[in-house]
Amino acid sequence: ARLRDWSRGSHLQLLSFSASLTEVFAFECIGLSIVCAVMKAARQLLKVFVTRRIPQEGLKALSLSGLCDVQLWDSDEPVPKDELLKGVSGAHGLLCLLSEKIDQEVLDAAGPNLKVISTLSVGFDHLAIDEIKKRGVRVGYTPDVLTDATAELTVALLLASSRRIPEAVEEVKNGGWSTWKPLWLCGYGLSESTVGVIGLGRIGLAIAKRLKPFGVKNLLYWGRAAKPKAAEVDGEFVPLDRLLEESDFVVVSCALTPETQGLCNKAFFTKMKKTAVFVNSSRGTVVNQEDLYEALSSGEIAAAGLDVTTPEPLPTDHPLLKLKNCVILPHIGSATYSTRETMSVLAANNLLAGLTGGKMPSELSL
Repeated sequence: ARLRDWSRGSHLQLLSFSASLTEVFAFECIGLSIVCAVMKAARQLLKVFVTRRIPQEGLKALSLSGLCDVQLWDSDEPVPKDELLKGVSGAHGLLCLLSEKIDQEVLDAAGPNLKVISTLSVGFDHLAIDEIKKRGVRVGYTPDVLTDATAELTVALLLASSRRIPEAVEEVKNGGWSTWKPLWLCGYGLSESTVGVIGLGRIGLAIAKRLKPFGVKNLLYWGRAAKPKAAEVDGEFVPLDRLLEESDFVVVSCALTPETQGLCNKAFFTKMKKTAVFVNSSRGTVVNQEDLYEALSSGEIAAAGLDVTTPEPLPTDHPLLKLKNCVILPHIGSATYSTRETMSVLAANNLLAGLTGGKMPSELSL
């Protein structure tokens, strides 16, 4: 403004130095441009720490916002704890994954600037919720978008376990396939079967919908309460003991809570049919893996399929990996390109909303 007033007020003086009106106008525009550039440079960007290499769509959303100074742990591997503590220092926003434990130490390292934590997951048991709530930090997560992909993978895992697909592939590769044999590699089919789903939430219901067309005769489910949407799959709400005793397939898709942690233990497996197949795509700590190993190796149950374990990754010398009747996948429930891209954009938009005080697309109610 001073530059403009000066240029206008000194018009005659400038003419005495043989300056034209065009030159005066050009000088004014250059001065205003410099001022604007200085103001833009002086604007403080909000520090955001991203704990892993994520799909480019999510990073692009952060960059295009013009709000963030994005600092990225540029690796597919988890960020070491010391680097995490260093990275969050002074951050206004944190975009993390399920593998990062956001505990009191991390929150202390972040300091009072931290406004929002956005996790690229539907689960949030890696977050110290009580500490986060005390500090007034908002939390975003990514429900719904991975429902279909996880349900598809769970069905694939059930079929792989019950029809012994990994065993069959190995027999082809190692020369075990000699001729057709009436009882060789026989498994269990879904037609006319009873399926029990533990946790008929979004993902549990999506799994049930995909299983019904295989000719499933009865769909039982158990959880905290009966679900109105169970009618869509003719689901019957039953006590857990009945579900275990009657089901040919037991599928776990519940949330991890104090009540469900360690739910699938020796007593649980003992109640299942000896011909039953157990599948878990929820959380690894829902299952007591030592008890599962005993049930599988002793013939207490027929087979199991796991997409989640404790720990992750599972050590290569773990006893479960030595069993032919246990199929273990490396937590790939949501691993489709489109799902991961959608998750990354949702996580980015949650974070941006938290930074600006706006409404998050998916905010966790604390």
